[in-house]
Parts: sequence; C-alpha cells; structure tokens
Amino acid sequence: MKRFARDIVIIAAATAVSRVFGLFRDVVIADKFGAGEAYDAYLIAFFVPHFLRRLLAEGALALSFIPIYTDYLQSDPGEARKLASNAINLSLFAFPVIVIAGIFLAPYFIPFLASGFSPSQQELTVELTRVIFPFIGIIGIAALFMGILKSKKTFFPPAFAPVFFNVGVIIGALILGNFFSRPIFGLAVGVLLGGVGQLGFQLPFLKRDGFRWSANLFPLHPGMKRALRLMTPVVIGLIAMQVNVMVDNKLASHLVPGSVSSLQYATRLYQLPLGLFAIAISTAILPRLSGLWASDQKSDYADMLNRGMKFSLLIVVPATVGLFLLGKPIVELLFEHRNFVPSDTARTVHVLHLYLVGLVGYSLVTLFSRAFYSVKDTMTPVFVSLIAVAVNVGLDLTLVGPMKVGGLALATGISGIVNGGLLLVVFGVKTGIKGFLPKGNFVIRLLASVVVMGSVVFGVREFIPFQSNFILVPLGVIVGTVSYFGAGFLLGLKDTFLEEITGLGD
Repeated sequence: MKRFARDIVIIAAATAVSRVFGLFRDVVIADKFGAGEAYDAYLIAFFVPHFLRRLLAEGALALSFIPIYTDYLQSDPGEARKLASNAINLSLFAFPVIVIAGIFLAPYFIPFLASGFSPSQQELTVELTRVIFPFIGIIGIAALFMGILKSKKTFFPPAFAPVFFNVGVIIGALILGNFFSRPIFGLAVGVLLGGVGQLGFQLPFLKRDGFRWSANLFPLHPGMKRALRLMTPVVIGLIAMQVNVMVDNKLASHLVPGSVSSLQYATRLYQLPLGLFAIAISTAILPRLSGLWASDQKSDYADMLNRGMKFSLLIVVPATVGLFLLGKPIVELLFEHRNFVPSDTARTVHVLHLYLVGLVGYSLVTLFSRAFYSVKDTMTPVFVSLIAVAVNVGLDLTLVGPMKVGGLALATGISGIVNGGLLLVVFGVKTGIKGFLPKGNFVIRLLASVVVMGSVVFGVREFIPFQSNFILVPLGVIVGTVSYFGAGFLLGLKDTFLEEITGLGD
C-alpha cells in the first residue's frame, strides 16, 4: 500500500509540473489570441487529432493493452516483450494511414464540425487541421510507450512527458508564430514539436527498463489479438464520450465568437484536479487491480478500490468548492491580458461554474472505467457511456437556447454525474465485489471539513479588501488548504489523511 501511495505522489507531482506548464501555455495563448475566431479555428482543427489520440492511442489501445501486457509480465516476460513489439509495429503501420486519410478528408469533415463558422474561418480550420494531423501518428506511438512503462509500474516518465508537449506549444505561440503571416499556424507547428518531445523523452526509460524492440508484425501475437478484441467496445465507449465534445463545439460554433474558446479555457481549469489526482490514482491503480483480479485476491482488490475512491474524494470534493469560490479571480489572474477581455472572463467563469457540477462524477468515471478494464469487462462502460451521451446531447439541445454556452457546460456536468453514478452501482452488481465503498462516517467528516474550508475561503474573498488577484488567489488556496486539513484533523480524519494521502498509516 505504501508503494501505491508513493506512486500516486510521483504521478501527481510529475503531472503537476506538466499542468503548470499547461496553464502557462494557456496563459500565453490567451495573451496572444484571446478567445476569438483564430483560436476557435485552432481548437476545431485540433479536435479530430486529439479525438483520435484519446480514441486509438491513450484510450482504446492503451487501456486494452495494459491488462493483457500485465498478465504476460507476471507469467512470461519474454512473451510480454514480443507482445509490446507487435503492438508498436502495428501502430507504425496503422497511424501513417490514418494521418494521410485525415489530411485529404479535412475539407469534408471540418464543415460538419464547425457548421456555424464563416467560409473563411472554415478554410482556416481546414489548413490548420492539415498541419496538425500528423500529431496523431507521433502521439500514438508515445502513448503506447506510456502503456508499456505504466504496466511495469514506471510512472514518472509517462506523467512527465506531457511537459514537452506543452513546451512545444508554448514555443509555437511565442516564437514560431512570428514566422507566419497568420501567427496561429505557429501554434499548429508547436503541436507537432511537442509531440516529438513527448515521444523522445520516454525512449531512455524504455531502454533502462530492459525493453527490446523486434520487427515482428505478422503473425499477430495472441495477446495482441486479445487486446484488439477488447479494443472494439472501448473504441465505441470512447467515441460516445467524444461525441459530447463534438456536439458542444458544433453548437458553440453557432454562438458568439469565442464560445468554443471559453469552453476550452474553462475545461482546462475544471480538469486540473482530475489531471493531477483522479487520473494519477487511476493510472497507478489499473495494473494493481489487474494483477489482484488475475490472482483472485478479491478482498485485496476491494481494499485497493476503496483506497482509490478515498484518494479521489479527499482531493476532488474540496477542489470543486475551491474552484467555484475562486474561479473568477483565477480566470482574471491567468487569462485576462491583452486579447482576453473582461467579457471573455465572464463567459469563461460562467462555463467553469457549471462544469463543476460534474467534477466528482467524472472522477468516478476515471476510476471505475479502469476497474471494469481490470476485470476484462470493456462492454459495460460502453453501455453506460452511451446512456450518459444521450443525456448530454439531449440536455445540450434543450439548454443551449435559454442558457447559451452555459447550457452546454451544465449538460456536460449532469452527464458526468449520470456516468459516474451508474458505473459505481453497476460495478458492484456485476462483479459481486463488496467493501469498496467508503463508509458513511468518512463521507460525513469529509463534507464537514469541506464546509469549513468553503466558509473560510468565502470569508477571505468577500471581507478582505484585496487590491490584486496575485494576492487573493494564492492566499485563498493556502487558507483553504490549511482550514480543510485542520478541520479534517479535528473532525477525526487524521488517520485517514495519513493513510490515504501519505501512506504512513500502512
């Protein structure tokens, strides 16, 4: 258990560095491009490569590959090496085909994705798409390297590698854009530069872990065939999840210019606790759950999942309240410069507040989708995600009229609650695993601690006359953190904090 806590700290720390660079990237983009038409075009252009990345690379391939590769690592390391090489070679064959198809088909799918854009903005989006599309091939191989390293419980390189992507985009915005008549193309080239950096950073760690590549593609390894079979339902489920983003962007393209950008800026902030901790927890827990299930250690499995839920709730619940209370000063501090004007801030904060409705739900989605993958059940998350997508799209169409871009955000939040809640309930029913839910007294003490924290932060925000957000934001974070942990210790969460956050209770 101490190793589990240590791995989460390693992943969270590395991811924190990446997220800091990600925030700096967004600050630079907001300063250079604001929330206007050029950045809207870039976001739509980046959507399809990013969608395929989530779908084929970091999504279906990695999530179906890790449990099977973990099995081989435990039973036959030699076959595990053959399986990994087979997966890499298949990717080297498939991704170039996908890239070429995307470049040639861009004029056909972009008008559908951005039907509200003017003809000139659609043309710009097509050109940007053609520049960005090779990113899927680069990042696809990088994601497979991530899966290999995670399966071997080497978590730092995969968590830190996105730093290089963010650095590439920052260079694109600050430097490369100066070499183009339309600076937004510098951002597109920066995406490719960042992908190369993310890929190259992991190579020395693969070598250090003893990985040896061999040029075998056919016949497909039996483990690769199993992974491809598992991929099919995972692909369907991930497509369903990305439909939410696609519908949001499509509807937002018909609203005031900058609506797509506001969705993106708000997404960066509300996903920060997910990226730092919820995903760190699920990343560390997947190979462990897979190993415990394979060795039929059901009691330890339930205990590990219980640990994962407590980790998630201890971080995500207070983060939700903190982001709600400090959302406006954070957006002003980070983004409101030069081309990002006060109206962009107001729209982005409104979107952020409504996104936060589903933050706990999405943390459960992240955790329990991995739990299903660990027991080789990839179909159930698909069915649940289809239900959540139907809820999201229905609410999108219902709320976008009266609430504009805020309605799209609220629909996403409610969809997260539905998705996470259903996965939690169905997992217990289907697997028969018991004892993975935190006890009621833990939840009550957690909520009471968050109420204390929220009251303190609200008081600091409302009753102390700050002249600058440079003071309010860090002070709000500090007093919020101190009051949360202080209240938790007084309310009897001391042992839980020590056990779940530091691992010292083991």
